[in-house]
Amino acid sequence: MAASYDRRAVAASLVAVVAAVVAGLPAAGALGVNWGTMATHRLPPGTVVRMLEDNGIRKVKLFDADAGPMDALAGSSVEVMVAIPNNMLDMMTDYGTARDWVHQNVSRYNFDGGVNIKYVAVGNEPFLSSFNGTFLNVTLPALQNIQRALNDAGLGDTIKATVPLNADVYNSPTDNQVPSAGRFRSDIAGLMTEIVQFLKQSGAPFTVNIYPFLSLYDSDDFPLDYAFFDGTSSPVVDTGNGIRYTNVFDANFDTLVSALAAAGVGGLPVVVGEVGWPTDGDKHATAAYAQEFYAGLLRKLAANTGTPLRPGYIEVYLFSLIDEDAKSVAPGNFERHWGIMRYDGQPKYAMDPSGQGRNTALVAARGVQYLPRQWCVVNPNAPDTSKIGDSVTYACTFSDCTSLGYGSSCNGLDAVGNASYAFNMYFQVQNQVEGSCDFQGLAVPTAQNPSTDACNFTIQITPSTAGRRRAGATAAMALLLLVLLASLHVVP
Repeated sequence: MAASYDRRAVAASLVAVVAAVVAGLPAAGALGVNWGTMATHRLPPGTVVRMLEDNGIRKVKLFDADAGPMDALAGSSVEVMVAIPNNMLDMMTDYGTARDWVHQNVSRYNFDGGVNIKYVAVGNEPFLSSFNGTFLNVTLPALQNIQRALNDAGLGDTIKATVPLNADVYNSPTDNQVPSAGRFRSDIAGLMTEIVQFLKQSGAPFTVNIYPFLSLYDSDDFPLDYAFFDGTSSPVVDTGNGIRYTNVFDANFDTLVSALAAAGVGGLPVVVGEVGWPTDGDKHATAAYAQEFYAGLLRKLAANTGTPLRPGYIEVYLFSLIDEDAKSVAPGNFERHWGIMRYDGQPKYAMDPSGQGRNTALVAARGVQYLPRQWCVVNPNAPDTSKIGDSVTYACTFSDCTSLGYGSSCNGLDAVGNASYAFNMYFQVQNQVEGSCDFQGLAVPTAQNPSTDACNFTIQITPSTAGRRRAGATAAMALLLLVLLASLHVVP
């Protein structure tokens, strides 16, 4: 991640305002965030919960029901959306299994001083086109069974089951690309109508993930200013109703509103389950753009203007709270850089969650412990550098080198800098253990920080108990590949 900002100013400048927004709005108006845990080194769950509370963040959306975060959330003021991963949806088509899941992951926390669960997310974007229909036949039965289990447990009046869906489940016809023409995707229109009718019946909201950044990422012709909230030179005029759209968030949201109306549930509440902007891994994934995006979004939310077709308050979960260096990069290198906080709970940029433009800052995670202050770099006295390319590939296989990609923060390094960055990332992921900074004599530890103004060479945090399981699995995979590469004479 770029290190071209004053971290103290950032730490002094981010979210005391979340507290202000909470004070200025009803409790339901508090911002939410997504808390993902796909990281080689996770912050201790208790540290994360304290960080949420320090910043006045009252809502959090999880991607599973892992006991670590859930136990840490017990007794807090944070409202929770707990989740069932996609790979468990088939299991939830059996009511007995769904009932047991609710008992183990919802009912057990339903006590005075327990976890304030508001939603159960059944799957995560299960109808993405890239899944090739894998979850089409199991999502609705799973949703129905989970809500039934909640009802049978006496929790259905206060806890609702919903399905976070990607915005690709709806669109406008190719010959009429305006929000008022929005309909559910033709291949799943019948299924989506059943789902939204069930959500209406059960009193649950429609949950959608909207990403203006991806609109920009997917098309070089997409107008840059249309992804933000400051007006555009290329507005979209809806010929169906004359509404003039100046940003893609409003247009996307209203396309969904139109699709819901066409399905007979025009008044169904909508929750934005994910919206955000990454800070690395692509030419448009920068801290400056993220700051601009959030400033506009939060200003909009504070004003409660809603969208042209759905004025008023919108419940929103920002994506995401913390960077995750073990996420899949299949969608793009930016996937590991969505956090408003760095991997260590340090704010990345100035941001005012109140939307009032106040000069306040998010509060950093407290009590974070780091590995020793040492890095791994290319050995200037290495006798043979002919295998350095293979060693860099190996290092990046088991660590996060996405900041080296085109348009990323470390893209400007020279060949030696690239190799040093890769070696250091591997060294940190391996907890700086002896032998992890060697690469057949190509690398050497150093106490001199090799970071540049644009490129930060990180020192990893000490592994928490929750993080050690993932780190152990990574080490095991590394050992297997090490054995394989040893036979090819390509080893660190």
